[in-house]
Amino acid sequence: WLQGLAFYVDEHCIVPRSLIAELLVDGGIDYWLTPSTHRVLDLCTGNGSLAVIAATVFPEVEVTASDLSLEALAVARINVDKHGLQERITLLESDALGAPTLQARGPFDLILCNPPYVNAQSMADLPREYQAEPVLALAGGTDGMDFVRTLFTQAPGHMAPGSVMVLEIG
Repeated sequence: WLQGLAFYVDEHCIVPRSLIAELLVDGGIDYWLTPSTHRVLDLCTGNGSLAVIAATVFPEVEVTASDLSLEALAVARINVDKHGLQERITLLESDALGAPTLQARGPFDLILCNPPYVNAQSMADLPREYQAEPVLALAGGTDGMDFVRTLFTQAPGHMAPGSVMVLEIG
């Protein structure tokens, strides 16, 4: 469960727990959005929970949810279907913002991203319950910022004027 919505999870994705979900539901990012916010990207979607919540909170938006893991996207498909959002959420395989199919859906007005950001030392010290989750979804390299550096390099070319990126790191 996340923000009152039930989600299916298995060994191919992390348990939904992103603070971004709370920001979506309680309106914490509304100040930065405009009436022209129509294209939302949930990058590193995993189980699809942020995409589902964004589509639920903002009924006028089109959501693209992407992940590098085909297995995680299969879990996201279960959750998108469970919430009846097949017409509003498109699932795509992409390594960061690199896939041409993802690029064709932009530019985006809002990018949500809960990337792998756990640094190497913290990965070695993770509690047992986190060790059951996919390393791909958690490990962010020596300092935890490998994916984030790539994202910051790629993102400007995929963002509409006045767009917003909400990123969970650290």
